[in-house]
Amino acid sequence: METITLGTTDIKVPPLCIGTWAWGDKLFWNYGDNYGEEQLKAAFDAAVAAGVTFFDTAEVYGLGLSERFLGMFMKQNPAQVQIATKLGPLPWRWDGKSVSEALTESLKRLQLERIELYQVHWPFLFLLSQETLMNTLADEVEKGRIGAIGVSNYSAEEMQTAHKILSARGIPLAVNQVRYSLLSRQIETNGILQTARDLDVTILAYSPLAQGLLTGKYTTDYKPTGARSIDPRFSQDGLNKIAPVLSALTKIGTKYERTPAQVALNWLIAQGNVIPIAGVKNAEQVKQNVGALDWQMTDEELGELEQITQPWKN
Repeated sequence: METITLGTTDIKVPPLCIGTWAWGDKLFWNYGDNYGEEQLKAAFDAAVAAGVTFFDTAEVYGLGLSERFLGMFMKQNPAQVQIATKLGPLPWRWDGKSVSEALTESLKRLQLERIELYQVHWPFLFLLSQETLMNTLADEVEKGRIGAIGVSNYSAEEMQTAHKILSARGIPLAVNQVRYSLLSRQIETNGILQTARDLDVTILAYSPLAQGLLTGKYTTDYKPTGARSIDPRFSQDGLNKIAPVLSALTKIGTKYERTPAQVALNWLIAQGNVIPIAGVKNAEQVKQNVGALDWQMTDEELGELEQITQPWKN
Protein backbone atom coordinates (compact mmCIF):
# COMPACT_ATOMS: atom_id res chain seq x y z
CA MET A 1 0.00 0.00 0.00
CA GLU A 2 1.18 3.52 -0.78
CA THR A 3 2.32 5.45 2.30
CA ILE A 4 2.43 9.07 3.44
CA THR A 5 5.27 10.55 5.48
CA LEU A 6 4.22 12.54 8.55
CA GLY A 7 5.67 15.98 7.97
CA THR A 8 9.44 15.89 7.61
CA THR A 9 9.83 12.96 10.01
CA ASP A 10 10.87 9.49 8.92
CA ILE A 11 7.50 8.03 9.98
CA LYS A 12 5.52 6.53 7.10
CA VAL A 13 1.85 5.61 7.54
CA PRO A 14 -1.02 4.41 5.33
CA PRO A 15 -3.05 7.13 3.56
CA LEU A 16 -6.03 6.35 5.82
CA CYS A 17 -6.18 6.44 9.61
CA ILE A 18 -8.64 4.54 11.80
CA GLY A 19 -10.32 6.77 14.38
CA THR A 20 -11.23 5.29 17.77
CA TRP A 21 -13.24 8.02 19.48
CA ALA A 22 -16.19 5.62 19.68
CA TRP A 23 -14.11 2.88 21.34
CA GLY A 24 -15.54 2.90 24.83
CA ASP A 25 -17.37 6.23 24.61
CA LYS A 26 -20.84 6.03 26.17
CA LEU A 27 -21.62 9.74 26.26
CA PHE A 28 -21.67 10.48 22.53
CA TRP A 29 -21.41 7.10 20.79
CA ASN A 30 -23.46 4.92 23.18
CA TYR A 31 -20.77 2.29 23.56
CA GLY A 32 -22.30 -0.93 24.83
CA ASP A 33 -25.71 -0.44 23.23
CA ASN A 34 -25.27 -2.04 19.80
CA TYR A 35 -21.54 -2.66 19.79
CA GLY A 36 -18.91 -3.69 22.29
CA GLU A 37 -15.43 -5.12 22.73
CA GLU A 38 -16.03 -8.00 20.32
CA GLN A 39 -16.99 -5.66 17.46
CA LEU A 40 -14.06 -3.35 18.18
CA LYS A 41 -11.59 -6.23 18.18
CA ALA A 42 -12.99 -7.36 14.83
CA ALA A 43 -12.60 -3.81 13.50
CA PHE A 44 -8.97 -3.68 14.65
CA ASP A 45 -8.17 -7.03 13.04
CA ALA A 46 -9.95 -6.08 9.80
CA ALA A 47 -7.99 -2.83 9.54
CA VAL A 48 -4.67 -4.56 10.14
CA ALA A 49 -5.53 -7.28 7.62
CA ALA A 50 -6.26 -4.59 5.03
CA GLY A 51 -2.92 -2.89 5.68
CA VAL A 52 -4.45 0.12 7.42
CA THR A 53 -2.25 0.04 10.49
CA PHE A 54 -2.47 3.67 11.64
CA PHE A 55 -4.82 4.30 14.59
CA ASP A 56 -5.74 7.61 16.24
CA THR A 57 -6.96 7.81 19.82
CA ALA A 58 -6.81 10.18 22.82
CA GLU A 59 -6.59 9.95 26.58
CA VAL A 60 -10.14 11.34 26.88
CA TYR A 61 -11.78 8.87 24.48
CA GLY A 62 -13.87 6.63 26.68
CA LEU A 63 -11.97 8.16 29.63
CA GLY A 64 -8.94 6.07 28.69
CA LEU A 65 -10.82 2.98 27.55
CA SER A 66 -10.03 3.60 23.86
CA GLU A 67 -6.30 3.49 24.62
CA ARG A 68 -6.77 0.38 26.75
CA PHE A 69 -8.63 -1.40 23.95
CA LEU A 70 -5.83 -0.61 21.51
CA GLY A 71 -3.23 -1.83 23.98
CA MET A 72 -5.11 -5.08 24.48
CA PHE A 73 -5.78 -5.65 20.77
CA MET A 74 -2.12 -5.01 19.89
CA LYS A 75 -1.08 -7.68 22.37
CA GLN A 76 -3.48 -10.13 20.74
CA ASN A 77 -2.40 -9.36 17.17
CA PRO A 78 1.29 -9.59 16.23
CA ALA A 79 1.08 -7.09 13.35
CA GLN A 80 3.08 -3.86 13.56
CA VAL A 81 0.79 -0.85 13.99
CA GLN A 82 1.33 2.87 14.47
CA ILE A 83 -0.49 4.67 17.24
CA ALA A 84 -1.31 8.35 17.48
CA THR A 85 -2.79 9.61 20.73
CA LYS A 86 -3.54 13.00 22.22
CA LEU A 87 -2.83 14.93 25.40
CA GLY A 88 -5.37 17.41 26.75
CA PRO A 89 -3.72 20.57 28.18
CA LEU A 90 -6.12 20.58 31.12
CA PRO A 91 -6.20 23.35 33.78
CA TRP A 92 -4.31 21.29 36.36
CA ARG A 93 -1.47 20.59 33.93
CA TRP A 94 0.65 23.65 34.56
CA ASP A 95 4.22 22.38 34.20
CA GLY A 96 6.34 20.02 32.12
CA LYS A 97 6.19 17.31 34.77
CA SER A 98 2.41 17.03 34.42
CA VAL A 99 2.76 16.65 30.64
CA SER A 100 5.30 13.85 31.04
CA GLU A 101 3.05 12.16 33.58
CA ALA A 102 0.14 12.25 31.12
CA LEU A 103 2.36 10.61 28.51
CA THR A 104 3.36 7.94 31.02
CA GLU A 105 -0.28 7.11 31.72
CA SER A 106 -1.11 6.85 27.99
CA LEU A 107 1.90 4.56 27.48
CA LYS A 108 0.66 2.33 30.32
CA ARG A 109 -2.86 2.09 28.88
CA LEU A 110 -1.48 1.36 25.40
CA GLN A 111 1.07 -1.10 26.82
CA LEU A 112 3.79 0.61 24.79
CA GLU A 113 7.23 2.06 25.49
CA ARG A 114 6.92 4.58 22.65
CA ILE A 115 4.04 6.38 20.95
CA GLU A 116 4.59 7.06 17.26
CA LEU A 117 2.68 10.35 17.22
CA TYR A 118 1.78 12.37 20.32
CA GLN A 119 -0.57 15.30 19.71
CA VAL A 120 -1.78 18.26 21.75
CA HIS A 121 -5.56 17.88 21.61
CA TRP A 122 -6.47 21.57 21.59
CA PRO A 123 -4.66 24.91 21.86
CA PHE A 124 -6.52 26.35 24.85
CA LEU A 125 -3.63 26.43 27.27
CA PHE A 126 -4.45 27.60 30.78
CA LEU A 127 -1.43 27.88 33.09
CA LEU A 128 0.83 26.01 30.67
CA SER A 129 2.75 27.99 28.05
CA GLN A 130 3.42 26.81 24.51
CA GLU A 131 7.14 27.02 25.28
CA THR A 132 6.88 24.69 28.28
CA LEU A 133 4.55 22.31 26.46
CA MET A 134 6.55 22.02 23.23
CA ASN A 135 9.92 21.85 24.97
CA THR A 136 8.65 19.09 27.27
CA LEU A 137 7.43 17.13 24.24
CA ALA A 138 10.79 17.74 22.55
CA ASP A 139 12.48 16.29 25.64
CA GLU A 140 10.30 13.19 25.31
CA VAL A 141 11.28 12.79 21.66
CA GLU A 142 14.92 12.86 22.72
CA LYS A 143 14.19 10.28 25.43
CA GLY A 144 12.61 8.03 22.78
CA ARG A 145 9.12 7.93 24.29
CA ILE A 146 7.60 9.89 21.37
CA GLY A 147 8.34 9.38 17.69
CA ALA A 148 6.82 12.64 16.46
CA ILE A 149 4.96 15.65 17.83
CA GLY A 150 1.64 16.88 16.49
CA VAL A 151 -1.08 19.36 17.37
CA SER A 152 -4.83 19.37 16.90
CA ASN A 153 -7.29 22.20 16.28
CA TYR A 154 -4.43 24.72 16.02
CA SER A 155 -4.90 27.87 13.95
CA ALA A 156 -2.33 28.92 11.37
CA GLU A 157 -0.69 31.30 13.85
CA GLU A 158 -0.68 28.74 16.68
CA MET A 159 0.83 26.17 14.34
CA GLN A 160 3.60 28.61 13.39
CA THR A 161 4.38 29.25 17.07
CA ALA A 162 4.61 25.55 17.87
CA HIS A 163 6.72 24.95 14.77
CA LYS A 164 9.14 27.74 15.73
CA ILE A 165 9.65 26.42 19.28
CA LEU A 166 10.26 22.88 18.07
CA SER A 167 12.55 24.02 15.23
CA ALA A 168 14.83 25.62 17.81
CA ARG A 169 15.25 22.11 19.22
CA GLY A 170 15.83 20.60 15.79
CA ILE A 171 12.51 18.73 15.92
CA PRO A 172 9.75 19.07 13.29
CA LEU A 173 6.07 19.66 13.92
CA ALA A 174 4.64 16.61 12.17
CA VAL A 175 0.87 17.13 11.95
CA ASN A 176 -2.10 19.34 12.67
CA GLN A 177 -5.32 17.37 13.20
CA VAL A 178 -8.30 19.48 12.13
CA ARG A 179 -11.86 19.16 10.87
CA TYR A 180 -11.78 18.78 7.09
CA SER A 181 -14.23 17.33 4.59
CA LEU A 182 -16.13 18.34 1.47
CA LEU A 183 -18.64 19.96 3.83
CA SER A 184 -15.97 21.56 6.06
CA ARG A 185 -13.42 23.28 3.85
CA GLN A 186 -12.64 26.28 6.06
CA ILE A 187 -8.97 25.30 6.46
CA GLU A 188 -8.54 26.17 2.79
CA THR A 189 -9.52 29.79 3.42
CA ASN A 190 -8.39 30.52 7.00
CA GLY A 191 -4.71 29.88 6.36
CA ILE A 192 -4.36 26.50 8.07
CA LEU A 193 -3.92 24.41 4.92
CA GLN A 194 -1.49 26.81 3.27
CA THR A 195 0.54 27.21 6.46
CA ALA A 196 0.71 23.44 6.83
CA ARG A 197 2.04 23.19 3.29
CA ASP A 198 4.56 25.98 3.89
CA LEU A 199 5.83 24.30 7.06
CA ASP A 200 5.71 20.73 5.67
CA VAL A 201 3.10 19.73 8.25
CA THR A 202 0.72 16.89 7.40
CA ILE A 203 -3.02 17.43 7.88
CA LEU A 204 -4.95 14.72 9.70
CA ALA A 205 -8.59 15.27 8.75
CA TYR A 206 -11.13 14.38 11.41
CA SER A 207 -14.86 14.13 10.72
CA PRO A 208 -14.04 13.44 7.03
CA LEU A 209 -17.61 12.30 6.35
CA ALA A 210 -19.20 15.24 8.21
CA GLN A 211 -20.63 12.98 10.93
CA GLY A 212 -22.24 10.76 8.32
CA LEU A 213 -23.75 13.43 6.06
CA LEU A 214 -21.46 12.37 3.19
CA THR A 215 -22.42 8.70 3.41
CA GLY A 216 -25.78 9.28 1.72
CA LYS A 217 -27.48 7.62 4.68
CA TYR A 218 -29.31 10.78 5.66
CA THR A 219 -31.88 11.96 3.12
CA THR A 220 -34.75 14.42 3.26
CA ASP A 221 -36.91 11.56 4.57
CA TYR A 222 -34.65 11.21 7.61
CA LYS A 223 -36.04 12.17 11.00
CA PRO A 224 -33.07 13.14 13.18
CA THR A 225 -32.81 11.88 16.74
CA GLY A 226 -30.40 12.50 19.61
CA ALA A 227 -27.71 15.13 19.04
CA ARG A 228 -28.55 15.30 15.34
CA SER A 229 -32.05 16.56 16.13
CA ILE A 230 -30.59 19.94 17.17
CA ASP A 231 -27.94 20.06 14.44
CA PRO A 232 -29.19 22.33 11.62
CA ARG A 233 -27.18 20.34 9.08
CA PHE A 234 -29.59 17.44 9.63
CA SER A 235 -32.71 19.57 9.28
CA GLN A 236 -34.77 19.38 6.11
CA ASP A 237 -33.20 22.62 4.87
CA GLY A 238 -29.73 21.35 5.70
CA LEU A 239 -30.27 18.06 3.90
CA ASN A 240 -31.74 19.83 0.89
CA LYS A 241 -28.64 21.99 0.73
CA ILE A 242 -26.27 19.02 0.48
CA ALA A 243 -28.40 17.05 -1.98
CA PRO A 244 -26.39 18.25 -5.04
CA VAL A 245 -23.16 17.18 -3.31
CA LEU A 246 -24.53 13.71 -2.62
CA SER A 247 -25.77 13.48 -6.19
CA ALA A 248 -22.28 14.23 -7.51
CA LEU A 249 -20.69 11.72 -5.12
CA THR A 250 -23.19 9.08 -6.16
CA LYS A 251 -22.58 9.72 -9.88
CA ILE A 252 -18.81 9.48 -9.52
CA GLY A 253 -19.11 6.48 -7.22
CA THR A 254 -21.28 4.61 -9.71
CA LYS A 255 -18.53 4.94 -12.33
CA TYR A 256 -15.92 3.40 -10.02
CA GLU A 257 -18.29 1.07 -8.18
CA ARG A 258 -17.71 3.01 -4.97
CA THR A 259 -20.01 4.48 -2.34
CA PRO A 260 -20.45 8.23 -1.78
CA ALA A 261 -18.44 7.89 1.45
CA GLN A 262 -15.56 6.22 -0.36
CA VAL A 263 -15.52 9.00 -2.96
CA ALA A 264 -15.55 11.65 -0.21
CA LEU A 265 -12.58 10.04 1.55
CA ASN A 266 -10.75 9.63 -1.75
CA TRP A 267 -11.20 13.36 -2.44
CA LEU A 268 -9.41 14.21 0.81
CA ILE A 269 -6.50 11.90 0.00
CA ALA A 270 -6.26 13.49 -3.45
CA GLN A 271 -5.60 16.89 -1.85
CA GLY A 272 -2.07 15.76 -1.08
CA ASN A 273 -0.42 15.36 2.35
CA VAL A 274 -3.88 14.90 3.89
CA ILE A 275 -4.83 11.76 5.81
CA PRO A 276 -8.52 11.26 6.66
CA ILE A 277 -9.35 9.74 10.03
CA ALA A 278 -12.28 7.40 9.51
CA GLY A 279 -14.08 6.44 12.70
CA VAL A 280 -15.21 2.82 12.94
CA LYS A 281 -17.14 0.62 15.34
CA ASN A 282 -17.06 -2.71 13.52
CA ALA A 283 -15.31 -4.68 10.78
CA GLU A 284 -17.87 -3.81 8.11
CA GLN A 285 -17.23 -0.09 8.55
CA VAL A 286 -13.49 -0.75 8.18
CA LYS A 287 -14.08 -2.58 4.91
CA GLN A 288 -16.25 0.27 3.66
CA ASN A 289 -13.61 2.89 4.46
CA VAL A 290 -10.79 0.87 2.92
CA GLY A 291 -12.71 1.10 -0.35
CA ALA A 292 -11.50 4.71 -0.55
CA LEU A 293 -7.98 3.49 -1.31
CA ASP A 294 -6.09 2.36 -4.43
CA TRP A 295 -8.05 4.26 -7.09
CA GLN A 296 -8.09 7.80 -8.45
CA MET A 297 -10.63 10.23 -9.80
CA THR A 298 -9.96 12.26 -12.90
CA ASP A 299 -9.03 15.93 -12.67
CA GLU A 300 -12.48 16.74 -14.07
CA GLU A 301 -14.22 14.77 -11.33
CA LEU A 302 -12.09 16.35 -8.62
CA GLY A 303 -12.88 19.73 -10.15
CA GLU A 304 -16.60 18.99 -10.10
CA LEU A 305 -16.51 18.20 -6.38
CA GLU A 306 -14.33 21.25 -5.78
CA GLN A 307 -16.83 23.49 -7.52
CA ILE A 308 -20.01 22.09 -6.02
CA THR A 309 -18.70 22.40 -2.46
CA GLN A 310 -17.50 26.02 -2.72
CA PRO A 311 -20.16 27.20 -0.21
CA TRP A 312 -18.49 25.11 2.50
CA LYS A 313 -15.22 27.03 2.30
CA ASN A 314 -16.59 29.69 4.64
